[in-house]
Amino acid sequence: LLGALLVWRLANRNNDAIYYPSSSLPPQQGLLFYGLAWNINTNDAFGASSRDAVGSHRLFALGVGAVAFVAATATMDTPKTCLDSLPTSGDVLMLGPKKEKSTGILFPQLCNGYTLVGMGVRLKWGLVKVYAVGTYMDPLAMAGVKNRPREEIAKALLDPMYPRTIRIVMARNLSIETYTKGIMEAIKPRLKGEDLDKLEEFKKLNPPLDLIKGAEIEMTIRGDTLLYKSATGAVGMIKSVSFCKALCDVYYGEDPVSPTHKESVLDGMPNL
Repeated sequence: LLGALLVWRLANRNNDAIYYPSSSLPPQQGLLFYGLAWNINTNDAFGASSRDAVGSHRLFALGVGAVAFVAATATMDTPKTCLDSLPTSGDVLMLGPKKEKSTGILFPQLCNGYTLVGMGVRLKWGLVKVYAVGTYMDPLAMAGVKNRPREEIAKALLDPMYPRTIRIVMARNLSIETYTKGIMEAIKPRLKGEDLDKLEEFKKLNPPLDLIKGAEIEMTIRGDTLLYKSATGAVGMIKSVSFCKALCDVYYGEDPVSPTHKESVLDGMPNL
């Protein structure tokens, strides 16, 4: 305050104009700005002989302003960032999982960076619960689709260019042979004679270990690429747009392996 008053007094005594800083500057920093501005003004407004006369006043005002700035800045609070407002507990940040109704299996709301859209159950003979399945979609990729009519959303789900992860959680123990046979039998007719050799590649992605209840499998589709994470955690890849299209049709086509899953995805898409 003293520095500001001195600068104001000296500036007015010489009938000189003074520059004012932006109102967004903190008052502590304004003290030094006022001193510097007045110093510049006097250099511009007076001749060489006048500068000698007022030089001592300028230096004194600048000194007071600088001291006030340093002292005040040292006591200013450190600016807060968005990270300062985040809770420190991981449990608070974690999104609660959702339960698949038929099996009671829980699905996290995020998987591989995608958001859970819907869940369902794969039944055998209409009675035996084989596994629960959930679909995770990319919200940005689906932004232009999610609010369209239901038929257009269903069509988009058949296009592998919309990235997604299909997550399977076993509801019972099952031999790996039975599991791979079931998937391959569903995919083969949908390939329509194209890239049939990819079926053998898919079979090799599954280690020869039987699946137990709770085992998890992830299939991430991105255009012509399938990233496959087996129940053992091993990750493999298949490059084939035909195979990816066929897999999309297995879960989202007119005759899906889990109708409850497809309907749940269609219902959940507008909320993505």
